[in-house]
Amino acid sequence: METVPKPSRDVPPKKNRLQAKKKKPRRYWEEETTLTAAGASPGPPGNKKRNRELRHQRPKNTNNPKKSRFSRKPQLPKKPRERRNPGPQRSLSGAQDPFPGPAPVPVEVAQKFCRIDKSKKLPHSKSKTRSRLEVAEAEEQEISIKAARSELLLAEEPGFLEGEDGEDTAKIRQVDIVEAVDIASAAKHFDLNLRQFGPYRLNYSRTGRHLAFGGRRGHVATLDWVTKRLMCEINVMEAVRDIRFLHSEALFAVAQNRWLHIYDNQGIELHCIRRCDRVMRLEFLPFHFLLATASETGFLTYLDVSVGKIVAALNARAGRLDVMTKNPYNAVIHLGHSNGTVSLWSPAMKEPLAKILCHRGGVRAVAVDSTGTYMATSGLDHQLKIFDLRGTFQPLSARTLPQGAGHLVFSQRGLLAAGMGDVVNIWAGQGKASLPSLEQPYLTHRLSGHVHGLHFCPFEDVLGVGHTGGITSMLVPGAAEPNFDGLESNPYRSQKQRQEWEVKALLEKVPAELICLDPRALAEVDVISLEQEKKERIERLGYDPEAKAPFQPKPKQKGRSSTASLVKRKRKVMDEEHRDKVRQSLEQQPQKQEKKAKPTRARPSALDRFLR
Repeated sequence: METVPKPSRDVPPKKNRLQAKKKKPRRYWEEETTLTAAGASPGPPGNKKRNRELRHQRPKNTNNPKKSRFSRKPQLPKKPRERRNPGPQRSLSGAQDPFPGPAPVPVEVAQKFCRIDKSKKLPHSKSKTRSRLEVAEAEEQEISIKAARSELLLAEEPGFLEGEDGEDTAKIRQVDIVEAVDIASAAKHFDLNLRQFGPYRLNYSRTGRHLAFGGRRGHVATLDWVTKRLMCEINVMEAVRDIRFLHSEALFAVAQNRWLHIYDNQGIELHCIRRCDRVMRLEFLPFHFLLATASETGFLTYLDVSVGKIVAALNARAGRLDVMTKNPYNAVIHLGHSNGTVSLWSPAMKEPLAKILCHRGGVRAVAVDSTGTYMATSGLDHQLKIFDLRGTFQPLSARTLPQGAGHLVFSQRGLLAAGMGDVVNIWAGQGKASLPSLEQPYLTHRLSGHVHGLHFCPFEDVLGVGHTGGITSMLVPGAAEPNFDGLESNPYRSQKQRQEWEVKALLEKVPAELICLDPRALAEVDVISLEQEKKERIERLGYDPEAKAPFQPKPKQKGRSSTASLVKRKRKVMDEEHRDKVRQSLEQQPQKQEKKAKPTRARPSALDRFLR
């Protein structure tokens, strides 16, 4: 029989077309690689099997002796190969990154978000504590850099108002501003004619979306002033002296003629607090959930709205309290008195934290900026002064007005508005946290009645004015912060988001005992109180529990724990401790005084030779 010859190694077996593997298509991001052998021209790869056989074949050398188990030369560890010319990083598309690495951050921008004062050196403490402080400082620096990079995502920019060549911006009227801006901004300027129930006090919510106002003759209303949708409108049939939103727009407090009342956004009365009677002014501290009230009887009362209890009731001993404001930076309440002083109060103390003599006559209005740096006051002496609250409490600038300002308020970016009769003047500085210049007003507007309330709307360039004729919404370019924090004050939040925010805010509520002039002092150690407590504890117990225990030598074997050896070891340790104490006492003592100089005499004496 005839047999089919077996295929040799040199002759590759034939493959059917169906069994042949298809060539994998090359992607556009993969580089074209070609196998180039010695003596072969570059081109498309040939037979894969043949190339594999050529790669595995090695020349056989029969003359070489067998290798021994132990090599003669010492084997050194191989060093990893380094790339000679590392090229730029490539992307999937093959394009090179022209700016490799993280984007650089300007030092000025990162410094704005840094909360650690690097001018203070780290204390000389234990190595473990020092390493923790260094790690915390590094984390804070990294967070400030990330916050500076994310500042590029803030799309909105603060507004501004500039006149033509040599034109005074104070002469620009509201009608001209409304004609120059877009339709959405022009709709924010409006007037509410409510003469039969005025004069009015007003307040904006923290998100800047809702407005609450109350008239002297009992008219109370809240509305979404952006869409002009009325939320509730009631008449309490009693004089309304002040009105304030609480932690959200769902609740607001009204200081009526006799007592303090709490209403919801439907106008339903929820609480009547009779312990707060004859209230003149209201202020709400959002991070502490405290409602501060100032009454005719001279009492400053703090009400915790989260549990419904009065935290503190302080007697100011200064008569009628009708001038009050809060410091947004440290939650300290500022009260203006008829003797020309301004007192600073905290619910943790029964006495004022500080008293500042501001005017020769009574104080009519007080305002503090959002950074807690400047305080503006106006008095019966027609003086408008700005004080520095960073520990000095000294006046920085002053201006005499034709008639004293009855109402003052700061905006989020440091603009100062003052209501004088039926005129509202606004002064501006160079930017946020800068001192307002009182030389030339930024804007001026005349109203149809006397001013009784001023409040800047958060995150909107709008100033709300309550007067005898109703409510007026003024456009003030550059007054508010253009960008808001969606997790803290979101004007577009839903009811579900508001409820979740309330739960989170209640969990993060700050205790009222932590209100003080300098909040940064809470992170420091009170050494004086600590030493006093330690001293009282020693007196109460009769011994120092933290004292070092006496040295007790450990027993040793092989006859080395005799009584004499134990006594010697104890005495050696006691001698070392005694030497350390003597050394420390010598270091603490002042240097010895130099030898007294020889007394100068008119004539030298023969006995001077014996002096040393």
